[in-house]
Amino acid sequence: MIHPADIREWRNQDVVDPAGHKIGVLEAVYVHTATDEPAMATVRTGLPTRQRLVFVPLDDATVGPGYVKVTYDKGTVRKAPSIGLDDVLAAEDESVVFHHYGIAYQPGAAGERRLARR
Repeated sequence: MIHPADIREWRNQDVVDPAGHKIGVLEAVYVHTATDEPAMATVRTGLPTRQRLVFVPLDDATVGPGYVKVTYDKGTVRKAPSIGLDDVLAAEDESVVFHHYGIAYQPGAAGERRLARR
């Protein structure tokens, strides 16, 4: 189980897929706004001059010494919706991230966002 208090320590850790292949470096964690549980992470990928942040779900992720292992393969994560290093995920783009991974998306009852950066 992932403990929300631990997420501060994840920043700049390697993110790896189930086979142990490095996907990138963890930049930020997004929590579910209704539960405050970690839901997604942004992973810094790309060449040093062309980096971007891709989103990856943290469901069933495991944390080890120096890495966070996610349940999605490197290819799937690399094709995920992304933002620039200094950009913010627009509320209207949240559903695209969820749909990329086949996860149902439902905004809050009043239309509020489902993800909040921690």
